[in-house]
Amino acid sequence: MRKLVSFLVGGIFGTGLLLSGMTDTAKVQGFLDFFGDWDVTLAFVMGGAILPMALAWRWTIGRRPVLGGQFPVQSGTQLDTKLVTGSVLFGMGWALVGLCPGPAMASLFWGGLGGIVFVAAMIAGMLVAPAIAKRLDAGPAAR
Repeated sequence: MRKLVSFLVGGIFGTGLLLSGMTDTAKVQGFLDFFGDWDVTLAFVMGGAILPMALAWRWTIGRRPVLGGQFPVQSGTQLDTKLVTGSVLFGMGWALVGLCPGPAMASLFWGGLGGIVFVAAMIAGMLVAPAIAKRLDAGPAAR
């Protein structure tokens, strides 16, 4: 049952990404081109995601998921070097390619070789990131 629910939620999420234009790399890059031919439409998509998520975080306080387990704990709000570095790297990748992880996974089915290469590079980055973070946490003396 849990796998079926996950499959259905993933399908709805993927369909939403497709319908909203989040899988159209040219549209995403146009959204990030503030000083050129700026396409503001994805701001509405983001707003449509941020508002329900903010409400969901508030609603889950003190509750348990229907299918068991626990809701994830909200992350901290501390602005540190790792957060800024991760955000900059994420933004650079998003701006250069026009994909973030969700649409990148969807691109495996329509993105051809470019989509496959991007997802492979994304997974490699995810595998290497903990080691890099550990070194950064250790400080300059350990490097």
